[in-house]
Amino acid sequence: MRALQIAELNPMQEAALDSWGDGKDLILLSPTGSGKTLAYLLPLLLSLNPTVSGVQAAVLVPSRELALQIEQVFKSMNTGFRVVSCYGGRPAMEEHRTLKGVNPSLVIATPGRMNDHLGKGNIDIKSLTTLVIDEFDKCLELGFQEEMASVVSRLPHLQRHFLLSATDAEEIPHFIQMKKESIRLNFLSEEEQIPDRIRLHVVHSPVKDKLETLYNLLCTLGDKSGLVFVNYRESVERVWKYLSSKGIACSMFHGGMEQIDRERALYRFSNGSSPVMVSTDLAARGLDIPHIENIIHYHLPANEESYIHRNGRTARWNADGDAYMVLHAEETVPAFVQETPEIMELPQHVPAPKPPVWATIYIGKGKKDKLSKGDVVGFLSKKGGLNKEEIGRIDVKDHYVFVAVLRKKLAHTLSQVRGEKIKGMKTLFEESR
Repeated sequence: MRALQIAELNPMQEAALDSWGDGKDLILLSPTGSGKTLAYLLPLLLSLNPTVSGVQAAVLVPSRELALQIEQVFKSMNTGFRVVSCYGGRPAMEEHRTLKGVNPSLVIATPGRMNDHLGKGNIDIKSLTTLVIDEFDKCLELGFQEEMASVVSRLPHLQRHFLLSATDAEEIPHFIQMKKESIRLNFLSEEEQIPDRIRLHVVHSPVKDKLETLYNLLCTLGDKSGLVFVNYRESVERVWKYLSSKGIACSMFHGGMEQIDRERALYRFSNGSSPVMVSTDLAARGLDIPHIENIIHYHLPANEESYIHRNGRTARWNADGDAYMVLHAEETVPAFVQETPEIMELPQHVPAPKPPVWATIYIGKGKKDKLSKGDVVGFLSKKGGLNKEEIGRIDVKDHYVFVAVLRKKLAHTLSQVRGEKIKGMKTLFEESR
């Protein structure tokens, strides 16, 4: 708790912790942004035995971004237990070496990559007795059922299951053999799924192609952070290209992108150097970016679950947020939307796009090169001439670093550090676009 800088658990987290002590399987339904990650990591921690060698628990998640976030949270807890995340988009052999070298007690993985490692015998399953499935409602979707069923069939020693979701699935996946006396904790209600803190607006587009209306809306909202949802990968690229050509600082995010490009997009969005991100529903789950102010449904969500998860990216914890539906003449607000939206009239003349306050610098060295946040701050202060207030969020990955700096200082900073060595190493310094 002290390591996570949390004064106390919320009622949902306390209930999960207490219920896990009963020794039964657990199903937890709770709104997005309510702290479900900690609600299962704390019980898991109590289940881990320091005298047992090998993997004791696995967490299955629908995306690599969620896997990375959970790994970071667990590491920040300073438990003494080791954790490894596994996901597609990077060499499986590299993960195999990490699994062998680290010998983790906890593995966090996407279903496809977990199947890969289990099939090759890369994970010793003799002690793997606990399975957590985050966003278990995703298991019921086409394409996931087969992978999930395969993972479960390869874990013969399971004794405990912990299933979590922000929506109430109609059934538990048939391949998960839950105990008959499992505990169900439901912290959902109609109000909680779409909190009162989220204000819903409708913006009407005069034409079927809504790009200009979207641009006008973003200009009207100013420099606030916004997540624009569309339904297809091709649409992500089309919308991103249009907004970029009009001077909106934005990034794009979808499942067809390379891992490094997805990470660049997320870091630029979360550190404020790209206040707008255009995405498929991939960004509706598992992203823990606490200060997203606006959700924009450029394409209408396919169903209520999608609507809930999309809106759940804003108004996290006790914050407020706004959601906007952009509708052309042939579209109407879906029947599953319970709220009464306000009609937003856009001004005839919108302000020009505002440039973001921050920019992101890419540094071509990382953790594997013994580079730390302190090293980056020291280097940029000494060689780049920046003070601490001019340096924003720093994310140190295995082989590179993303660091936010004030945009007005970007050109000068890059000119100062180009050709310099960081911690005795020559590397690449460039703006991350």
